[in-house]
Amino acid sequence: MKKFEVFQWGTKHGHSKGWLELLTDSKKINFNGLFEPDLERKNLLLDSKDKIWNNITWIDKIDRVLKNKNIDIVFIEESNEKSLEALEICIDNNKHVMLDKPAGNNYKKFESIVKKAKQKKLIIELGYMFRQHDGFKKISQLSKSGILGEIFMIRAHMSTNIPEKNAQNENISRTGLSKFKGGIFYDLAGHMIDQICWIQGRPKKIKSFFKNSATKNIEFSDNTISVFEYDKSMAIIDISALEISPLARRFEIYGTKGSVIMEPFEPAKNIHLSINKNFKNFNKGVNIIKIKDLPRYKKSLDLFLKRIRNKFISEYDLDHELLVQETLMRSLEE
Repeated sequence: MKKFEVFQWGTKHGHSKGWLELLTDSKKINFNGLFEPDLERKNLLLDSKDKIWNNITWIDKIDRVLKNKNIDIVFIEESNEKSLEALEICIDNNKHVMLDKPAGNNYKKFESIVKKAKQKKLIIELGYMFRQHDGFKKISQLSKSGILGEIFMIRAHMSTNIPEKNAQNENISRTGLSKFKGGIFYDLAGHMIDQICWIQGRPKKIKSFFKNSATKNIEFSDNTISVFEYDKSMAIIDISALEISPLARRFEIYGTKGSVIMEPFEPAKNIHLSINKNFKNFNKGVNIIKIKDLPRYKKSLDLFLKRIRNKFISEYDLDHELLVQETLMRSLEE
């Protein structure tokens, strides 16, 4: 079977190295190299002790690979302020794209690029790493099965700890993220919005609270909450840049007949399902559901490549990508 021809654009996203390791190791693709337009950034990586940056091909002239009709796919790992610019160039040059989250900071721009991709029948997929996570997949299935009854509350806690400055990559520091309204919420909330919108759809109203609790030298939202209102339920997302390790990342759904809780996300261990009566293979009371701790990105990559080869629409289609980004942008304004 013919391998896919792929290259990566950018290294400033926090997931760039993880994706690069997967791409260079995959037996399903020919990796054509890495394009980093910032020469200072490129030299910093080459001077680092990490061997991966010295064991790849670096692309100096982007036009050469963009015009190459044999190259099928681009993985965009640019900074969030430049990712939409890269995305539009790739779509204009008829490439399928895996775009790391979130979809930039200009919803109208993203919407216009998506419209163009639909017309060209090109795939844009966002790199939300929990879509193929065994725990989140099981929680989604449980929430739609009726076992929980009518859902009235979702709570999502996904905090981290990042420094005020980061000499290795300022884009993943508080200083670098301070350019975006919402700060740490802008950077991470899309992961949880992706799951919540998949389960509950578009929220009717959103109210957000962004606070600087412990960042001293810059104006940065390091302690954030957003409340989504639906017809009969609410969802609460809280994200901080201040949490100590180990991170207590937690996802909860509460319904009139049961609840489901997962903590932590990584490493994945189990789900606590509590129900008020027997339901199919589950017993009344507490049920412990074991989940597989799968490596990040790998299953997402496999499905993405399969989707392109077989020309089928993902369950997470472009309308869902638009919904997630629009909801994120609304949460920063409301």
